[in-house]
This record gives sequence, structure tokens and C-alpha cells, in this order.
Amino acid sequence: MIHVCSLAALPDTVKSTGASHVLTVMANVDQVQRPVSVLPANHLKVQMDDITEQMDGFVAPCNMHIEQVLNFVRSWDRSAPLVVHCYAGISRSTASAFAAACLLNPHRDETSIARQIRAASPVAAPNRLIVSLADEALGREGRMLRALDEMGPGSMNVEGRPFRIDLE
Repeated sequence: MIHVCSLAALPDTVKSTGASHVLTVMANVDQVQRPVSVLPANHLKVQMDDITEQMDGFVAPCNMHIEQVLNFVRSWDRSAPLVVHCYAGISRSTASAFAAACLLNPHRDETSIARQIRAASPVAAPNRLIVSLADEALGREGRMLRALDEMGPGSMNVEGRPFRIDLE
């Protein structure tokens, strides 16, 4: 199971879910303290800004970031949940969780995953660049982006509430 949350909700989400792995996707990864119940090897920090194109002074998501995320998810043994978080729990984390769910379910329809995300979180607004790069890396031929379009925009909010994505 994958749980998505904000930085503020990270400690409580890890504790309440019994998560063994944490994926951090945000700009200032140095401000994130690994929950004590998570082994250092089970916490990946990927530094990127929540942008969808190159901008001076910011780090745009790129293929290297997506490969780090996908390799980390591949190494997760799924014996306990994975928590994916960014600063607000709305964009980078939902895009990364979408990519993870698509990776772990290669034959599952992308739209059904996107619908599950929308049902779980009305504020989810997956970062389109992350989804585009993951779609390419996973050979989904644009289906992840089309699912994102069908999912529609999230409700405007400052911080998302924790939610989960069932893998089966």
C-alpha cells in the first residue's frame, strides 16, 4: 500500500500506517527528518521543485529524478506500506505515487489509478512533468498523461490530507 501526505503529516502517517519506506520529493530535502522507525536505507530524498518547465534558480524534475524514484519503488519489498510525501502532499508526491502505482501494476489501466487518486484526494494535482517523465520511463505511451487529463484539476488547497492508493 502507498500512502501520500504532506511534510507536516509525515511523522503521524508513518506511525499510523506502520510504513517501512519513505520517499521524499521536494525542494529542501535537508529539512526532512527521517522517522526513527524507518531505516536509513529505506528513505530516499529526491530534491526537485514543483515546476513543470526549466526556470532559473529552480530544479525541474528530470529523468534522473524519475529513475531514482522508480528504482527505489522497485526495491521496496511491499511487506509494509510506503509513504510518499512532498511539502504540501498535493503535486510532487501524488505524481510520484501515481508513477509508483503504474510501475507496480504494469497491466492496470492508468485511468483507474488516476480515478482512485482523485477519489482518495479531491486536492491531488499531480505534477505534469513528473507524470510525463514517468510515462516515458514506463513505456505507457502517453496513457498516464491522458489519465491525468481525465482526472481533472484538484480543488485548490494549501495542504493535502494523507490518503492511500491500493495496489490490487
